[in-house]
Amino acid sequence: MAELLSKDEFRKALEEAIKGNHSQKAPFTVAWAEGKLERKHFARWAENHYHYVGPFADYLAYIYANTPEKYTDAKDFTLQNMYEEEIAGDRHTDLLIRFAEACGTTRERVEDPHNMAPTTLGLQSWCYNVAQRENFVVATAALVVGLESQVPDIYRKQTPALREQYGFTDEEIEFFDLHIVSDEIHGERGYKIVLECADTPELQQACLEAVRTGAKMRRMYMDGLWRTYLEEDLGSLINA
Repeated sequence: MAELLSKDEFRKALEEAIKGNHSQKAPFTVAWAEGKLERKHFARWAENHYHYVGPFADYLAYIYANTPEKYTDAKDFTLQNMYEEEIAGDRHTDLLIRFAEACGTTRERVEDPHNMAPTTLGLQSWCYNVAQRENFVVATAALVVGLESQVPDIYRKQTPALREQYGFTDEEIEFFDLHIVSDEIHGERGYKIVLECADTPELQQACLEAVRTGAKMRRMYMDGLWRTYLEEDLGSLINA
């Protein structure tokens, strides 16, 4: 029978649940950071990434609806996160499409779900399933801690190469700069909610499993992009 972990122990366990499958170590991420990709590869990434992050406000809406009224801070955070995705300033998906167009693809191709790799559809479906069916704190652990909190580390590796090696302008890569900042904030707030609201051994263990699975799902998605779009071109350059 699991015992209730202290907040410090629980935080460490959540971080460890991500480490083994962190997407900053994925071959696609490494090739990107090392300047081994072409704009056509970024275009395929954007066409897939849209269908993972595009519905993020929808995932959060399910979590919001499933959060009891007494968890005011959690509801406020989820609502603010939705607002930032869809209303505050430029919509995040519009910034992604701007980058995609700079890579040579079109809004129509990005928005077309037929351009998703199967592993992208798997990640999207898992996000919907968790958001709709799991306890709100487990879903927050899965989507905000397991997925969203990874973003700053990934984009910090990728963004310098976009400027220095690939020659993108600041406007074209605003999507990445924005998420380095916003997802660091979101990730920390997600950790805070999970640490405070997972107040039984059972909930803590469910959160840990959700984070572990979330990290695996994101890595599966990234590795799916590698196999579908890059392995034939770059397989000899990076050991997957």
